[in-house]
Amino acid sequence: MINARASSKSILSAITRFTILNNPISSFKVRFLSPVSSLLCNDAVKGVTSNPIPDSQFETLVSELIWVGSRPDFEGTQLDPYRFKPLIVDSEVFLRVVDSLKANPRAVLGVFMWAVGQEGFVRSGAVFCRVIEVLLVNDWVRSACCVMEMMADDMGLDSDALVQLCEESDSAVELLNLLLWVYAKRSMVELCLSLFRRMIRAGMLPDVKNCNRVLRVLRDKGLVDKAMEVDRMMGGARIRPTVITYNTLLDLYCKQGIVRSGEQFLEKMEQKGCPPTDVTYNTLISGFSREGDLVQAEDLIEKMVSRGVKQSAFTYNPMIGGCLKKEMFDEASTVWKRMESRGVSPTVSTYNIFLYAFVQHGRLKDATQLFTEMMEKNLSPDVVTYNTLMCGYCRSGNSGEAFDLFNKLKDRRLVPTAVTYNILLHSLCESGKLVLAKQLKEEMIAQKIQPDVFTYTILANGALKDGDISMAKEYHDEILLQGLQPDRFAYSSRLLLEMHQGTESSMWSLREEMTRSGIRPDVLAYNICMDGLCKIRDLEGADRLKEEMFRNGLSPDHITYTIYIHGLLKAGHLDRAIEVFSVMIQRQVSPTVVTYTVLIHALSVRRQLRLALQYFSDMQEQGISPNVITYNALVNGLCKARRINEVRRICSKMEEKGILPNKYTYTIIINGACENRNFAEAFRLYRDMQNKGIWPDHCTQMVLMKLLGNGHELHTARRIESIIGGSGDTL
Repeated sequence: MINARASSKSILSAITRFTILNNPISSFKVRFLSPVSSLLCNDAVKGVTSNPIPDSQFETLVSELIWVGSRPDFEGTQLDPYRFKPLIVDSEVFLRVVDSLKANPRAVLGVFMWAVGQEGFVRSGAVFCRVIEVLLVNDWVRSACCVMEMMADDMGLDSDALVQLCEESDSAVELLNLLLWVYAKRSMVELCLSLFRRMIRAGMLPDVKNCNRVLRVLRDKGLVDKAMEVDRMMGGARIRPTVITYNTLLDLYCKQGIVRSGEQFLEKMEQKGCPPTDVTYNTLISGFSREGDLVQAEDLIEKMVSRGVKQSAFTYNPMIGGCLKKEMFDEASTVWKRMESRGVSPTVSTYNIFLYAFVQHGRLKDATQLFTEMMEKNLSPDVVTYNTLMCGYCRSGNSGEAFDLFNKLKDRRLVPTAVTYNILLHSLCESGKLVLAKQLKEEMIAQKIQPDVFTYTILANGALKDGDISMAKEYHDEILLQGLQPDRFAYSSRLLLEMHQGTESSMWSLREEMTRSGIRPDVLAYNICMDGLCKIRDLEGADRLKEEMFRNGLSPDHITYTIYIHGLLKAGHLDRAIEVFSVMIQRQVSPTVVTYTVLIHALSVRRQLRLALQYFSDMQEQGISPNVITYNALVNGLCKARRINEVRRICSKMEEKGILPNKYTYTIIINGACENRNFAEAFRLYRDMQNKGIWPDHCTQMVLMKLLGNGHELHTARRIESIIGGSGDTL
């Protein structure tokens, strides 16, 4: 329970702001207060004394309070605790004072807030209810809401006595509505629904504004069934819905992917005499665009035009985004032009949608041009604009431009967000600049921008990639030390850390922790665990993990299968690996170049070249282009089988396709030439490497030194030196 006594000063401050504004809100209609509340008809009311003060003394107190309370700046803080002690120690006196001051809500509120801050004041439910009643009857609804919050905190938000007290009040409906407002404000779903049902059953109907508040809570939580229940109960109780009611339900349906159900609201609204607004149409257009039904979205826009409903960028932006999501850039541009032709100007958000699509598809030049156009039209980019462009530059490896944008962002007095820093931190960590990344994190904290879970996970991944396991662990520990809740991304990173440490038991414990935290392991988490099990040759465990994925409704992806196939091949289970590959194809999981490469490599090493060449041909028929690693794997097998002519043919095709051999390609072929005692070819290849700017490493030189035989070491060394030195000497 919140300590309302400790928080009375902050609530007083909030209430004072409301009262000074003197902006009454007529949300509730309250009965006129009787001189003595029905709540005081028995002696059970806590704090009521049996020795009331004399009438003359009471009248003097009231007169002084009326005079002081009439001042515009009165807050109650000016009262003398000794002089007005009866108000503190005697609840009946306090209630009589409130009743005497009921025409002056400022005085009532000031006296009340002064009293709750005094030691010995009895905070009875009767006192709270009487003050709330006075505030409501004078239309000081906001202040009444704040006092109701204090009352709920005092008695316990989930207290049945709190609800009963409100029900027994002369203003039961109004107090219950205020309590419902408190529950909705704090997004307390179960308490909202429980009180809502109780009010409906008792015939104490909630105000439609409160119904809408409850629906908004359910919308934000994605609780479709419960929202439909509230809608049905409203209908049964003849609570007339407003356009906000329909728009809230419509928004919920669209966000939960049941936009077709939401579409029925258009007819229903018109039948109920509640014409759809621009918000109604915009919500539906957004829903259809999100689902990819751009035809229906366009029809709704045209309906808006024909019915004279006002359009805005909120109308067109979702459709532009829907087109771009499908990579329909020309169609998105057409929607943009149509929007402008109808007098609707694009906003910063419109530009941001296009910028994001360009960056996602690697069209950084187009993104930069659009950014320039935006500036020329005097539209001020926001932090999202800068974040998007910075992300694009970082992805393209141009972190310098990203940092330039970061400085411009600050020059324009925009405040960077955690996302801004995370983009830059990720770029630094990917390039191994961990010291700079740590410095940037410290700058982030100095700017009072708190690192989030993503920040620490990025840094941990960077440390792990750099081989600094202890540093990675420190960053993960810091997540917990900062009181942050790890998300799925953080847990996956920690799983990767445990895998690198080779602690299988910790990996399983971490998975259990994820489940306890309400985070179901996703395909990425399973893949990390699968990789860890395969590396320690626990293939049975890996197989069980794969089956567990199916039981949990997850489908293994190409990475899952590739990891498992690679593990089987490393353990020497070639036939089983080929069988799993066939299952992968049957389940319509498309292999990648990596999947084919691990198979071709394993087959080549085992001299099963017919099957290796078959897979090499199959992958190209499936539109999967081999990379230099694939070619190296196949060339290695052909060299070991001394099928030199095929090696030349494969290398020729490789270069025709624009795939340049690397130092490993040359080393493999030089090794094959040496095994065939073709030293002239080996040295020719060695020199060809150098001419193409591919510098031979220690392995390449050792191949020559090792395979030429004991009698040739000195000659070989001199020959290598002459090649490196550019001499034209031949063997």
